Amino acid sequence: MSATRQRPFRRLPYATVALLSAGVLAAGCTSNTPEDTGGGGGGNEAASANDEPGETVTIGFSAPAADHGWMAGITEAARAEAEKYEDVELVVAEGTNDVSTQISQVETFINDGVDAIVLLPFDGAAMTPVALQAMEAGIPVINVDRQFDSPFAARATILGDNYGMGVSAGTYVCEQLGDNPDAVVAEIAGIDSLPLTQERSQGFADALADCGLNVDNRVAADFTVEGGEEAASNLLQAAPQIDAIWNHDDDQGVGVLAAIQSAGRDEFFMVGGAGSANAMRAIQEGNSVLQATVIYPSTQGADGIALARLVAQDKNLSDVASQEVPRQIVLNAPVVTADNVDQYIDSAFES
Repeated sequence: MSATRQRPFRRLPYATVALLSAGVLAAGCTSNTPEDTGGGGGGNEAASANDEPGETVTIGFSAPAADHGWMAGITEAARAEAEKYEDVELVVAEGTNDVSTQISQVETFINDGVDAIVLLPFDGAAMTPVALQAMEAGIPVINVDRQFDSPFAARATILGDNYGMGVSAGTYVCEQLGDNPDAVVAEIAGIDSLPLTQERSQGFADALADCGLNVDNRVAADFTVEGGEEAASNLLQAAPQIDAIWNHDDDQGVGVLAAIQSAGRDEFFMVGGAGSANAMRAIQEGNSVLQATVIYPSTQGADGIALARLVAQDKNLSDVASQEVPRQIVLNAPVVTADNVDQYIDSAFES
């Protein structure tokens, strides 16, 4: 980073900061030198000034400890994204579930004068003050997954769609069972006290209601293999007949599938959640009740790196007509089945 370079974003008013934010990351950003594919095929193959190497920028990255497959995937994807760019120097802080430690990591980024910070906070509220300090210092913060309490604490926010996950899962179940008003639908949630779990459950219930179904049996686990197995065992004992199960999380789904196999139950199909690679392989193989999974993207950290690079280089989104971009991105929650699994498995995380 050049010590004399003026940061183009220093002390911008919030109205400007808010508008110059989230959609940037959709601008391709897959390489510094676009390949000439000769046309044809799907995807956006257009080159733009955003693809050209710019001034080298240093990006600080901090996320919670990788004690869950999805969280490990976040950091791995962020590292992989940074490696695509010769003009990005990524500084990755050690994953931590201690708020004080993560605050210290961000303070170090500020003192070192990085060009941007990508931050998945362990606790969004607790990390808000230090994120505000970074923004005040002229360092744009890209907030990932868990939101800050203040809109001034981030230049852009990238979110998964928890409510949309539930809607996607419920819509898929309706497509399979909608002609059977007496179908028995079960749900294995994550940690019930978390807003994300509540949002997923609400989306699921709303989508089921649209086709006249409802959740007949519901249990909650804790996003772990052990918790999933225990919750599923309790569910199977309580419900002698089930037509469909939605399990919120593919990590705990490892235990859920173990419980199902142990119980010898196969009269239903199951939909997973988050989109792990092992879940997608099971869908490909087609030898279990797992028929689909709903993605909660583990690429959010990678999206944050791509966006931070463009913001720090004062670039804009090239693939839309607007001169300014939205300040928030909510990523899609697609359903992955045997028909489209090949499209998603390469970017999936390992449980």
